[in-house]
Amino acid sequence: MKPEIRDHFIQQWKKYFNNADLPITLFYTDNPVNASIVPSSGKWNCIICQLKKVVSGESLAFDKESLKCGGAKRYLGFTDRMRPNFEYFLSCGIENVMEGERYKQTPEIVRETMKNHIKLNIRGKYIVFKRWDNLDESDIPDVVIFFASPDILSGLFTLANYDQIEPNGTITPFGPGCGSIVYYPYLEIDAEKPRAVIGMFDISARPCVPAGVLSFSVPMAKFSKMIGYMDESFLITESWKKVQERIK
Repeated sequence: MKPEIRDHFIQQWKKYFNNADLPITLFYTDNPVNASIVPSSGKWNCIICQLKKVVSGESLAFDKESLKCGGAKRYLGFTDRMRPNFEYFLSCGIENVMEGERYKQTPEIVRETMKNHIKLNIRGKYIVFKRWDNLDESDIPDVVIFFASPDILSGLFTLANYDQIEPNGTITPFGPGCGSIVYYPYLEIDAEKPRAVIGMFDISARPCVPAGVLSFSVPMAKFSKMIGYMDESFLITESWKKVQERIK
């Protein structure tokens, strides 16, 4: 990441979004620079909860062994396997064996849903999460992730659609929290017209983010264009200023 691009966005973000949290970024690499490698442990932990540290300024790197959630390993591209009886876990459960999350009506629906799963073509041993202002010159972010309130989300959503004819240039696919910020936006990075992803509707992950916050994730190629549009877009209008006044 060129420092001038990094610093220019920081200035633009403060100009139009006040003191709202800067986004975090993700990329895959074999050599994490200035990031703490998360050690393997036997304790289950949702990666969304761990990303609170990144929002606060700590850079983290995860490998396959760092992730104790089978879903995270799959949705971050480290495996294409699912836990045993996953179709029951995500639906109705198995009496006297496991409680189901009841996110899908039947195990059959889960099986059919997972047939559409595409394994990510990841480009490194580690996935690194860094806040935007901590990006080094050698870092090449793949995806930019915002944890945003509705007012901020409205600005990001509108900016992402500024140059679009297609009304569905931003998508909201069903999936886990890590799927909405990693898996689905990463699938878009090589698309001719990459789409942004709104997410964090996963009930299991919701306790890891503040109430009233969703995620907005966008491939870096698209985000670079969004930065370039800021000074000519709706962000300079009186309509936005009324919204901006509410952003703390």
